[in-house]
Amino acid sequence: MNAISSPPRVSKSLSPRPLYEEVAELLRQRIFKRELEPGTWIDELKIAQDYGISRTPLREALKVLAAEGLVTMKVRRGAYVTEMSTTDLADVYHLLSLLESDAAGVVAVKASNVELRELELLHRELEAAALPGKENADQFFAINERFHMRLLEIANNRWRDQMVADLRKVMKLNRHNSLLKNGRIAESVQEHRAIIEALNARDPIASTQRMQEHFTRGLEAAG
Repeated sequence: MNAISSPPRVSKSLSPRPLYEEVAELLRQRIFKRELEPGTWIDELKIAQDYGISRTPLREALKVLAAEGLVTMKVRRGAYVTEMSTTDLADVYHLLSLLESDAAGVVAVKASNVELRELELLHRELEAAALPGKENADQFFAINERFHMRLLEIANNRWRDQMVADLRKVMKLNRHNSLLKNGRIAESVQEHRAIIEALNARDPIASTQRMQEHFTRGLEAAG
């Protein structure tokens, strides 16, 4: 595998967070943008030189990414961007389905009208990003994530939020591929509309089911 291309050097000015966290975020975003493809070997020496840092904060950054599942550490071979197997993908979608469908059921019962309106407006943004001839997968993905994370915030369970956040980072290793499949964006919009309708009806059972169906179809598209 090819090593990564040379990025901008890390700023060492008064940073609001430790250097290794800044480095982890830079690498994380390159993974999400597919600048670092799954399976890519991470050349620690070259990255440290490119970023103008020692290997100590870089190794700490790689430990963070490994804990998130984005990087895989191999004995005597170094760090690689994680490759998702079919089983890995199915496991991630299964857990997200359980966690987010439960959150949808909570939101149907506990959300205020204002909060449901927020979700409705996010859905409209999603629809706009999916208009025929104007489909933008990157924009659609970003709005989609905002919708799901806002729903979780409204459900208000910080432990669930943390688990979902970690799982969604791993899902990004594959998600763009699924959205690019013919017709998947339009299908996803319809699934979100069904979720919104169930939430607005204050129906926790239907909201839970619609979210489960959304993840089931998402996995089918990702496989």
